[in-house]
Amino acid sequence: MIPLKRRKVSLPVNQQNDTCKFPHVSIFILERKMGTSRRAFLTKLGRSKGFLIKETYSSSITHVVSENNSGDEVQTWLESQTGWDASSSVHSLDIRWFTESMEAGRPVIVQERHILKVNPKPSGDPSAMQMKSYACQRRTPLKHHNSFLTEALEILSQNAEYNDNEGRSVAFRRAASVLKALPCRVKSMEDLRCLPCLGDHSQRVIKEILEDGSSREVESTRQSEQFQAMKALTGIFGVGVRTADRWFREGLRSPDDLIRTGQQLNRAQQAGVQYYNDLQKPVTKVEADVISDIVEKAVHSVLPGAEIQLMGGFRRGKEVGHDVDFLITHPEEGKEEGLMPKITNWLEEQGLLLYQKTTRNSYLEKMDGPARPPNNMDRFERCFSIFKLQTSAVRYKSNFTAPAEDVSTGRENEKPSERDSEESGWRAVRVDLVVSPYSQFAFATLGWTGSKLFERELRRWAGQEKNMSLSSHALYDSKQNLYLRAKTEEEIFAYLGLEFIPPSERNA
Repeated sequence: MIPLKRRKVSLPVNQQNDTCKFPHVSIFILERKMGTSRRAFLTKLGRSKGFLIKETYSSSITHVVSENNSGDEVQTWLESQTGWDASSSVHSLDIRWFTESMEAGRPVIVQERHILKVNPKPSGDPSAMQMKSYACQRRTPLKHHNSFLTEALEILSQNAEYNDNEGRSVAFRRAASVLKALPCRVKSMEDLRCLPCLGDHSQRVIKEILEDGSSREVESTRQSEQFQAMKALTGIFGVGVRTADRWFREGLRSPDDLIRTGQQLNRAQQAGVQYYNDLQKPVTKVEADVISDIVEKAVHSVLPGAEIQLMGGFRRGKEVGHDVDFLITHPEEGKEEGLMPKITNWLEEQGLLLYQKTTRNSYLEKMDGPARPPNNMDRFERCFSIFKLQTSAVRYKSNFTAPAEDVSTGRENEKPSERDSEESGWRAVRVDLVVSPYSQFAFATLGWTGSKLFERELRRWAGQEKNMSLSSHALYDSKQNLYLRAKTEEEIFAYLGLEFIPPSERNA
């Protein structure tokens, strides 16, 4: 059973007034993006120092304090409140004012650095572009007008991830996502006026590229030994950022270094090194279709009536990818249980698997309530695998498929693979197989379609704007204390109060 939440105990208003040292300052702490626990802590701290902290917003509030919100976001929230008076002089302040006041033991003077800036509404200026702040509110097509800017920001995002700075990495990706959604090419900084998610760092990079054609920081990052080594090491199947960083600190720079120094590798990493060159090559849509045919044959051989869906970037319309993902279910709930070992046995009997590791479904709704971890994708029954794809089957399929556009891999100067795919007649391809119960299939489909940022923003929207918890398994409504059922992605978007965005426009 899901435990009931404890009732919040609030100090009576008359008792607050009796202990208040500064009655002329009435503070409201905005819970949005902060969370209940932190707000409760700050409220208790403020009251212990004699500050008047109100639980609800009203016209008597003089100072609104928030954390990680823009001035525009706070202003929008204020305008939605019944006690809001446009003529009132409420201070909209960053959390810094509150913490400085706590340290001083009194309300400090409001200075420029404390005030959350509100951008003028661009309704009277048709040249100013408007953009919603969450990526899940925007349509982001696969092809856009600003790749010369987004590619630079994504390099900085990747580098931040290599340095274990998730906050900075996400900030750069959000900035890039906004640029991808613009209907035209950015020509000057004036074009970016009033757009959300563009921090000072991102704007400096964009400004330099617009003025000079490139960014010194981006080029320096791209050419740095650390960036290139981390890119090569994390590109090994089975290797994450922390392992790659440890190897880098030990002086290792490439898969060849791992072999030369005799590093101890687990089974996945051994396969990753062995098939490294193949796995670095992009997977084409034709190759994905050939693998799809194989997977369908395997699944239907062991469970007739099962449904198979191609996921990830290919579902969003991409012509190339790094791997191929499939979601599998059966309309009769329960028939999918124990399916994965049967599929992998069939594939191994056909000699189609070079490597595979299967994990069971560890999601239990009764146990994993709203406090469960945010990333639940890997809690389905799932198989990480490397397929042995016959190149003759791909050539045959290509004869009946329109040719995909030419894609540069950026690896034209690499050393040739130890095993030439063309000569051997096959190549290695990463394939993920995921089995979902039919009741969770809509949530799994939404979660496994991507993009990564789009899914992250969906979960953020659900939590911060709707007081819900979204995963690839379920949508939990904290207000109603129940799980919401859905058979389609459209229903999930409707629960969240969002316009439905088709897969082809989720490329944030």
